[in-house]
Amino acid sequence: MIDIKLIRENPELVKENMKKKFQDEKLPLVDKVKKLDEDWRKLKYEEDGLRSERNKISEEINKAKKEKKNVSKLLKKAKEIPGKILKMREKRKKMEGEILELQEKIPNIMSKNVPIGKDDSENVDDRRIGKPRKFDFEVKSHVEIAENLGMADFESSARVAGTGYYYIEGDLALLNVALTNFARDVMVSKGFRYVETPYMLKEEIMNQVTDLHDQENMVYKIENDGTFLIGTSEHSLIGRYAGQEVNEKELPIKQTSYSMCFRKEIGAHGIDEKGLFRTHQFNKIEMIVICNPNVKESEKYYQELQDITVEIFEKMEIPVRVLKICSGDLGDLKYEQIDVEAWSPRRKNYFEVGSCSNLTAAQAKKLKISTRIKGERMIPHTLNNTAIATSRALVAILENNQQKDGTIKIPKVLWKYTGFKELKPKKKK
Repeated sequence: MIDIKLIRENPELVKENMKKKFQDEKLPLVDKVKKLDEDWRKLKYEEDGLRSERNKISEEINKAKKEKKNVSKLLKKAKEIPGKILKMREKRKKMEGEILELQEKIPNIMSKNVPIGKDDSENVDDRRIGKPRKFDFEVKSHVEIAENLGMADFESSARVAGTGYYYIEGDLALLNVALTNFARDVMVSKGFRYVETPYMLKEEIMNQVTDLHDQENMVYKIENDGTFLIGTSEHSLIGRYAGQEVNEKELPIKQTSYSMCFRKEIGAHGIDEKGLFRTHQFNKIEMIVICNPNVKESEKYYQELQDITVEIFEKMEIPVRVLKICSGDLGDLKYEQIDVEAWSPRRKNYFEVGSCSNLTAAQAKKLKISTRIKGERMIPHTLNNTAIATSRALVAILENNQQKDGTIKIPKVLWKYTGFKELKPKKKK
């Protein structure tokens, strides 16, 4: 959420930022917020004036009583003031709600490093790590590979749960667990505190960690219970600090968590209608950072976070690229974002396996997270990143490491977690 002080002092900067995001229709919101804020401050000044007058009258009444003078007029005047203050406070609170509602619609100021573009077609290929392998046989899809191995059953999952779910078993399921353990150990070695979180959140917390669009299109609500299933452990990790003042000595807070994730979204009909790529339920290692409100510091952690995801896939010898998200595709709370994408030999293109965002103070402000730096109350910066979504990593491994004989080579870095070096087709009885 944008800082009201910035709208007061530099509304043109806020408007220019909107234009770069191709949100010209929102430009009037800046002037509307500015006017409401001016009216609010004027009302607050008058309210404070009435309080001052009330105190002054109280002193006059006490003095008059000591001097045994008639205080009836003063008492009458004093009795009128609380009612006036109450009306002003109610009006001011209503205005505060209107201002906050409008503030949430105004995008966070973007980094100068964000490429300017209208939509995801103008995202920028920033760097590539690893070279795609050349195959001398016809590349199979991960669905065909997994089914040929006898380790995935998408028909049964569709029958018992619907499209967007899966059964995986045997060594493929063990590989899934290995990916979780491997990524967890990498995160812990990087100084992140491992946390197990709730998979369900109260409505008031979910309202703070997601927006209405996400709730309608992504998050599952438990009817008659007032709770939601998390779409990512980031919801639980950052939601834990909502409404809290974080001790400066605890910063930076660096946490990581494994969770089952639940999302309504599902891919378009066709290539990914069944399989592991886009599902309603999946496993993920997520990470967050809460740090001092200093752009240079949050930019440092932003680089650190994305490098961790790249390192995880690099160690698994999966070719990846880092994609800079352009202004028109950047979420309103975000200062900057990159996606990490893995190579798909079947598509002959890259697909998303992780996403890293620096939200500066925008998210913490919305969540009412604060800290005190040398006694001054300030809003910390927050960041989040996907270390690994294991189902997407499985897609990358199955496709990139497939062999002509139908076996799948396991990345060497995972051998100590799996206890085996390849996936072999299940022997038919």
